Amino acid sequence: MSGSEGTTGSCLMSIRGVTKAFGSNEVLKGIDMDIHAGEVTALIGGNGAGKSTLMKIIMGIYTLDKGTITMDGRPVKLGKPAASLAEGIYLVPQEPLLFPNMTVEENILMGFKEKQTELKARLSKLIDQLGWHFELSRKAATLSIAEQQLVEILRGLMRNARLLILDEPTSSLTFNEVESLFGTVRGLRAQGIGIIYITHRLNEVFEIADRVLIMRDGVITLNGPVSDFNHDMLVAGLLPPDTEIKQSQHREVRVDYSAEPTLVVEGLTGYGFRDISFKLWPGEILGLAGVVGAGRTELISTIFGRDKVLSGKVTLQGKDITGLSTRQILKEGINFVPEDRHYHGLFKIRSISSNTTSALLGGREIGRVNMNRRRQREIAQKYVDDFRTKIVSLEDLIGSLSGGNQQKVVIARSLSTAPKVVILDEPTRGIDAAARADVYAIIHQLKELGVAVLIVSSDIEEVVELCDRAITVFQGRINGEFREGEITQDALTSASFGIVKERAV
Repeated sequence: MSGSEGTTGSCLMSIRGVTKAFGSNEVLKGIDMDIHAGEVTALIGGNGAGKSTLMKIIMGIYTLDKGTITMDGRPVKLGKPAASLAEGIYLVPQEPLLFPNMTVEENILMGFKEKQTELKARLSKLIDQLGWHFELSRKAATLSIAEQQLVEILRGLMRNARLLILDEPTSSLTFNEVESLFGTVRGLRAQGIGIIYITHRLNEVFEIADRVLIMRDGVITLNGPVSDFNHDMLVAGLLPPDTEIKQSQHREVRVDYSAEPTLVVEGLTGYGFRDISFKLWPGEILGLAGVVGAGRTELISTIFGRDKVLSGKVTLQGKDITGLSTRQILKEGINFVPEDRHYHGLFKIRSISSNTTSALLGGREIGRVNMNRRRQREIAQKYVDDFRTKIVSLEDLIGSLSGGNQQKVVIARSLSTAPKVVILDEPTRGIDAAARADVYAIIHQLKELGVAVLIVSSDIEEVVELCDRAITVFQGRINGEFREGEITQDALTSASFGIVKERAV
């Protein structure tokens, strides 16, 4: 049964001209959308499109800068979560937030002021109306993810929710659980509840939704009944204008694919991904694309020794490094530049010089305790010069630098160990255009030196710009491989959302 078979009703929520900025970063740029009673509206968009910010405004976590929101035609101010709950708006999070040692009933009824007997009677009646079968005495810790989501939905309905927001509800569900959830959503729709259904899975849009909205870069690029669109039209809405033929122009240094690969991953399975296999050659820039939650971060974290290998094998220049600790993997020749440089990449109260050379601690270059300060400064200055890092003094705290220059220091630290493989997780996240160009130049220097580079990026244009080859991960598995001539924004975006038009063999 398709989503379009539902019966829609009056306009429940209307959003007009909503904007939101954080400092100079304008995240929402004038959002217009309507949510109707008895209708499922699918909301899709790439990473950073503004979906989460919009939902937080609707839930009263953020306040809007400009624009209006009405419920049933009445202007409302949703500046606090309590105000949104009072209007009947409820968010079912991607990962349910239940107290594991409390029962299902206790989790649902906590926070109410009415008498327990009245609440229990109302809950029992609600479950009967929905046709669900629930043991209210079960501990939340014994529930599956699908069952936890039902508890979250019951929490909302007990609070008289008229608008439910389901955030990636099928991301952790089995096929049978997905079918069961769809049945639940259809039942809620039939009762006149409006549903915003956030998903990265385009097939689900056609399965469950009545209307589809696509957000890109803080604006709605596509809006209408699902019946008016096909998969290609949805992908086009996700892409920047006139990008379907854009391909990387940086192919000056060719990769010798007849050589022995530097890194070989065979059937690797870990938490969040399974049966991943790929090879990475010397001097190759390999892009790893996919949406948030696809399993990319878990994969590279496992390769780098931070998470447990469940099965499979990783070899580096023919040596088995499967399951080694991060310290051992660093010594073997793999280094990692993390996505969040502030949390994982920087020693905030240390100098630029110390941050650049910290990966060498314990080695012959610097030593563990009695560091050779002169040699430390020489190494740091070399990378400052090579990367054109803008500093006043090597002894300044790392926090005194701009985001782009901090990122250069983090990359410099990874290169100071002379790695065979460098893994870059979102290498240009949060830096300006000029610094981005400098980071790109650094990556091409690595390529020219014969270093194998694995780039994880949510920016499809970045993968197209930089990479010799690209693979896409969808729901924890590789679903596409793209080589020179095939690496386009259209192809990578389609595969990242689960639609593989053509796969290189």
